[in-house]
Amino acid sequence: MSNFITSLNHESCRMKRCLLLGLSLLCVLTMKAQDIHFSQFFEAPLLRNPSLAGIFEGDYRVQGVYRDQWNSVTNAYKTGSFNAEYKMPIGKGSDFFTTGLQVLYDKAGTVGLTTTHLLPAINYHKSLSAEKIMYLSLGFMGGLVQKKIDYSKITTDMQYGGGGFDPTLPNGEYFPNANLSYFDGSFGMSFNTTFGKDNKNTMFAGAAYHHFNRPNNSFYHNADIELNPKYVFSVGMKFNIDEYTFFTLQADQSLQGPFKETIGGALYSWKLGGDPDAPLYVLHGGAFLRWKDALIPVIKVDMHALSIAISYDVNVSQLKTASQSRGGFELSIAYIGFLDRDNSSRDKVLCPKF
Repeated sequence: MSNFITSLNHESCRMKRCLLLGLSLLCVLTMKAQDIHFSQFFEAPLLRNPSLAGIFEGDYRVQGVYRDQWNSVTNAYKTGSFNAEYKMPIGKGSDFFTTGLQVLYDKAGTVGLTTTHLLPAINYHKSLSAEKIMYLSLGFMGGLVQKKIDYSKITTDMQYGGGGFDPTLPNGEYFPNANLSYFDGSFGMSFNTTFGKDNKNTMFAGAAYHHFNRPNNSFYHNADIELNPKYVFSVGMKFNIDEYTFFTLQADQSLQGPFKETIGGALYSWKLGGDPDAPLYVLHGGAFLRWKDALIPVIKVDMHALSIAISYDVNVSQLKTASQSRGGFELSIAYIGFLDRDNSSRDKVLCPKF
């Protein structure tokens, strides 16, 4: 009887380890097939489209997003994004130029698949109208990506014997190198303009092509395994209801290999305190939907130049039973500022703020 119970315990342990391994491999395969993404995609503009750099009211912008996902199932994803942009007027006209930097860090799964991106970006904004804000922007982003995996945390069926799991047994997997580095690049174009009464409403539309160089993405150094190119189509619109309230709509459609993702939603905003053109606070509330995956409530507060947003994914996919409908938590912080200089964008407002 004791041998039978011991056997059941060994089998239970094996099943748990297999489940964790399966989820870890799922994370790895997902990272291979699809790019890192955020529910607050509107707070990581360079990841959407490098031509969206510089589309804000200010001289510089810094943004950070942190995501913690799937901890209800396993230690799956921890992701951080940081981007900084600085824009400069060109000559005496209304054109301007933006330089930026996108840094991205992600750690996924029990095997600790870690990915780090360091991607400089440049963007040129061409004015199309002298009567109102209307720009066509072309942006490029490219740099170094590094990936690594913790070989010691891989477990397979080969490590199970008559006595159960034995970590001293070989797992049967071999990687020529647990580190992978490659150069990656993307480019995009966007159009933004103002419309409506007193040109106070704004909108933009853009398209981007990511991984145009199709970098190798194999720890086995298999030249046939490339990162699939990704196409991203983005739209956004902000329109005023009255002096103190407005709506902001945002949506992205992404296509990468056989995978596609559609996410969109809206924020309703209230200006609180002070003059409506310079309120003390702006409170935003709303929700976004990642189609067939998650419903994402969002709360955001603007305090002059500083913005803070919190969101949570309510899982609605086929994984909702295992995850108990719990998905990912995200926190974002952004700061937009002006420099004391001649021709500052404080004096000539360039591009709408979304």
